[in-house]
Amino acid sequence: MTTDQADKIRELRIKGEGYRSIASKVGLSRDIVRNYCKGHGLDGYANVLAMNIREQIELGRACLWCGKELGQPLTGRRRKFCSDKCRREWWKAHPERINRSEDAFYEKTCVYCGREFKAYGNKGRRYCSHDCYVRDRFFREEEGRDPYISPKESEEANG
Repeated sequence: MTTDQADKIRELRIKGEGYRSIASKVGLSRDIVRNYCKGHGLDGYANVLAMNIREQIELGRACLWCGKELGQPLTGRRRKFCSDKCRREWWKAHPERINRSEDAFYEKTCVYCGREFKAYGNKGRRYCSHDCYVRDRFFREEEGRDPYISPKESEEANG
């Protein structure tokens, strides 16, 4: 069994799937899935297991994303996720939970393409995308424009 298969078994079991359906989705036998679940504390009725893990998550004893058991530190902030990967995946799936201030949005115009865009938390942003930055910075000669002068160099020349 690969680590990907083991992760998939854990994920599906936490969601309340039975051994047989997990086995068909992962491509292993039912017995292998059942033995893995028994060895990792995922045995029992699937719906009861899912309720128990939800309860553990609410109490802060399990990762918000994958449901793995968390070891809380003795001091400092309580952990919500077992790893950075789980934290990133959870925030990617819940963008509405990000607390963003309306004062930190800036209306800008891209220096290269002239398109209007919104920048969050960065007043000095000049480009709407990385592609526009690369084209403006490195492909000026091919497009027949003047050589690139950085903002710092142009301030020194004017000041």
